[in-house]
Amino acid sequence: MNRLEAAIAGLVESLGDRAQPAAPLGALTTYRVGGRAAVLVTAESIDDLRAIGDVLSSDVDREIELLVVGRGSNMLVADQGFAGIAVLLGDGLTRVTVDGTTVVAGGAAALPVVARRTVAAGLTGFEWAVGVPGSIGGAVRMNAGGHGSDMAASVSGVRVLDLRTGEDDTMQAVALGFGYRSSSLRSHQVVVDCTLELALGSVEAGESELGDIVRWRREHQPGGANAGSVFTNPIGHSAGRLIDQAGLKGFRLGSAEVSTKHANFIQSEPGGSADDIAALMAEIRRRVLAETDVDLHAETHLVGFDPRAVSDAGAGI
Repeated sequence: MNRLEAAIAGLVESLGDRAQPAAPLGALTTYRVGGRAAVLVTAESIDDLRAIGDVLSSDVDREIELLVVGRGSNMLVADQGFAGIAVLLGDGLTRVTVDGTTVVAGGAAALPVVARRTVAAGLTGFEWAVGVPGSIGGAVRMNAGGHGSDMAASVSGVRVLDLRTGEDDTMQAVALGFGYRSSSLRSHQVVVDCTLELALGSVEAGESELGDIVRWRREHQPGGANAGSVFTNPIGHSAGRLIDQAGLKGFRLGSAEVSTKHANFIQSEPGGSADDIAALMAEIRRRVLAETDVDLHAETHLVGFDPRAVSDAGAGI
């Protein structure tokens, strides 16, 4: 029995049916394509996360790959799957509380839910998140944003549990290393909850802004199976505009197609291939570089792919 197999056995013994060997992982993403995880563990509480950490404490050489999954909105899982432990944050970590202008949201809380809760409480500053189909934890990890704002603008601190060390700590915003679509959090650090500091606002004005954002997204961004923006915007450029200028709207590779509505979106057809999407990302990057001399970097996180495919797609740069 190798180290991963021993860890899987330990997780099943500790967490029962919350640990599912060879469980579908790609199906949990918004692309709805891709393979299985060696084991998928659903964590409903901080105790579940600690139990996972206890099992991993024997992996002193850190040979076992770890992946934390929120709502799968910024992730592409390879067709061959993920040969590691995937930790899915469950409904037990979705609680949202409001106290004055302070909001505490669980790591699995959906961004649109938090946006609407804050507006209903007469707060402003988080309306932008209503159109982002991700979780609080994932949004902190990548400093998600849109419509002129991002997580860094309102996060005051996060509670983080390190699955490698078992350390349960509160990190202030300054320690999170926020950058454009990035933070300093590592794959083994789980955002248990996040504290937001917002401002007092008008419920009526907030609801109007929510409606405007939802309408804008429906008009300008495609529906269907996609993961939102594929590439980050280079300094001084729009990734979508660069892809459009390269003549790639509607361009298809296998089951993956550049959206005709917004060129920085890739859509996958039902039953499609994650490998097709990764190959299309690489081709977009190659053509945009040839046409414009601008190198695109992926916003989408590629999971289970070989390093060459990740590099070609502009991920992990």
